[in-house]
Amino acid sequence: MTKAPAVPFSRYQKTVVAMLAFLQFAVILDFMLMSPLGAVIMPALNIGPSQFGLVVSAYAFSAGASGLLTAGFADRFDRKKLLLFFYTGFILGTVWCGLAQSFESLLAARIVTGLFGGVIGSVVLAISTDLFPPQMRGRVMGLIQTAFAASQVLGIPAGIYLSNQWNWHVPFMAMAAFGLVGGLLVAWQMQPVDAHLGKPQEHSPFMHLYHTVTEKRYLLAFAITALLTTGGFMLMPFSSAYIVNNMGIDLHHLPTVYLITGVCTIFMGPLIGKAADAFGKFRVFLFGTVLSIVMVLVYTHLGHIPLAALVLINSLMFVGIFSRMIPFQALSSTVPVQTQRGSYNAISASIQQLAGGLASVASGHIVTQAADGRLQHFDTVGYVVVATSLVAVGLVWLLQRGMAAAPAPQPAT
Repeated sequence: MTKAPAVPFSRYQKTVVAMLAFLQFAVILDFMLMSPLGAVIMPALNIGPSQFGLVVSAYAFSAGASGLLTAGFADRFDRKKLLLFFYTGFILGTVWCGLAQSFESLLAARIVTGLFGGVIGSVVLAISTDLFPPQMRGRVMGLIQTAFAASQVLGIPAGIYLSNQWNWHVPFMAMAAFGLVGGLLVAWQMQPVDAHLGKPQEHSPFMHLYHTVTEKRYLLAFAITALLTTGGFMLMPFSSAYIVNNMGIDLHHLPTVYLITGVCTIFMGPLIGKAADAFGKFRVFLFGTVLSIVMVLVYTHLGHIPLAALVLINSLMFVGIFSRMIPFQALSSTVPVQTQRGSYNAISASIQQLAGGLASVASGHIVTQAADGRLQHFDTVGYVVVATSLVAVGLVWLLQRGMAAAPAPQPAT
């Protein structure tokens, strides 16, 4: 197995990666907060698992709709301006979440937040692809995805602490204030990302969308995205309730679980990205799939266990998840041509959110809560995740084999 030489980052590229990671941190934290706060929000608003699953999926469905609506226009603007527009709406939606006093108000707030927040990730990926060559994208995705781990290390423990000290509204308000800093930094430091505007563009946004959704190679990548998303959206919304009610871990020890897991994944994320660049995206993806399958099966069958054992299992499970997520995103970034990157990533994000919303709703109907608070049928969710993981491996193998054999698609003008 040969190792490819690493290409160093320029100073500006390092700055861009840091800013994009910051924005990803804010967007991911907004979703991640719902999981640990679920054990607090459900009794506070007097709602059950199915209603809470609906609150989680509301963000996903609105984000999915937003991605489809903006895909036709995503390559017609400076990507920096597009990013700032949607990020502003996302911050305002997060403030609304913090002000919500009822199930209906929180549901509406999550819909608005999803309309804006769901597009941000796709613009971040388009900017990353525009500014970094393929041989650097594994490291770029690894660094950007450390935002996921950072949201656990910094955001989730802080969110739980603020919720325990005051109430569940405070973490959302604090996150909105913190996230505003990232938006101001991007507005000040990032240069325009508009090289794609100098290339031939389709006159009709509808045809631009049509040619993106009908390209066979793109469709395969979209299917993989849907499958990979299913696992996270089925497991994460009920993770805190499962840990507290089924494993017997006290609510005040939840920050410790997320903190140590996050530190582990922050350390491993960049290493996984380097490995994807050096040894091949598919090899690392396959390793991550095997590890995540094993750990998901273990995790979804746990009863009362010591805190240290839970931390170890949770950390290994997230290493497996990251070892799938990072190499696939790096591989996916090489699929679209430059003038279709915005629409491709917007549709991909839309499919990700819609698939996640359906998965969250399905999980809310599979999982039930017993009279003593324990979640039932969580092991069934684990089996579904394993099945989608196995199918995803086959499709990723077909995608990378097809990309090696065929030339890149050319958009119609």
